[in-house]
Amino acid sequence: MEISAAGRLEVRITTADVGKRVSVRSLIEHGPSGEKFTDTVGVLTSWDNGVLRITRKNGESVHIAESALVAGKVVPSAPARRRGPAATYEELARVGARAWRPVESERLGEWELRAAAEKVPREGGPPGLPAPGERPRGVGAGRRVGFTRRANSVLPLGDPGVPLDDALTAVRAWYAARDLPAYIQTATGAQGTQELLCAELERRGWTREVTAEVWTGSLAPLADPGTEPSGVVLSREADEAWLARYRRKGVSGVALRVLEGGSPRSGGAGSGGGPSVWFATVPGGTDTPAAIGRCVVDGRWAGFAAVEVDPARRRRGLATAVMAALARRALDEGASAAWLQVEADNAGARALYGRLGFAAHHAYHHYRAPEGEGTP
Repeated sequence: MEISAAGRLEVRITTADVGKRVSVRSLIEHGPSGEKFTDTVGVLTSWDNGVLRITRKNGESVHIAESALVAGKVVPSAPARRRGPAATYEELARVGARAWRPVESERLGEWELRAAAEKVPREGGPPGLPAPGERPRGVGAGRRVGFTRRANSVLPLGDPGVPLDDALTAVRAWYAARDLPAYIQTATGAQGTQELLCAELERRGWTREVTAEVWTGSLAPLADPGTEPSGVVLSREADEAWLARYRRKGVSGVALRVLEGGSPRSGGAGSGGGPSVWFATVPGGTDTPAAIGRCVVDGRWAGFAAVEVDPARRRRGLATAVMAALARRALDEGASAAWLQVEADNAGARALYGRLGFAAHHAYHHYRAPEGEGTP
């Protein structure tokens, strides 16, 4: 907190500091154990009608009455990172987007509108797993179903080139034409993230439905020779066994295209110099593997996803073995850093990734457009 020469706390922020990272102390009426003050750190996303709105790194918005302020100051836009590879938000966002490639996309200024959906019968869900020797195929007319919000949302990395309300109208029209809900993926908690956009979306009635975190770490420790990946089989394709363990039931043809992400069917780097995708399987003695995982190698980055273990075989090191085998392959292809996405309430995964040297980099969120006409 800012302290004057006379030893008093001072408020050294104004409305001109909207968009900056701040630290404030404010009065609270009914604090625990008689506490009278609370501290809040985050981006000052608005200061209107005597109320400050501060967005914390996890995306939570805090409203503070101007009259309750005791002290405040502007603080560095991004705290020093204690571990993990150096990376900007934009770099990780682009790498993450390439790891979940849409089937179609369109540019709106520096925003990318992304979709990966297909028609399925009105009375049913996505097509089931393919028969032996067959690849999944789309089915007849019906409702449109998208596979993973990450491939069915707007990635807003910069200026859309038009006023925000016009951009949101265009976004809603683009997804409506595809019979899909309109989502925008945003991020908070790192330098260059989108706290202001989050606040503007919420002001317009957009609803935050999903929040998770991107964690980063060094790749080499994951491939420690002391970690024995016995029995892990690597493949360029998500075969029937891998899909049988994958938690999304009824993987469709479009879903498989997103999962395989343009990876070539033979060894080497990704097609056209782009990302390459690897699938890991630990056979389980039945049609369903004991464990699986997915890794996308993209330049210096290796992105891990879909690390799943048979519940009856957990705590036996299978997840670590899967990641070790994939990390070795990624190192062979020239990667040196790793990233993954983890939900805030997945305590088991967070504990595992923490032990493996990962740390949170930023939070990301999916905002859904409000229903009804007339709202951008």
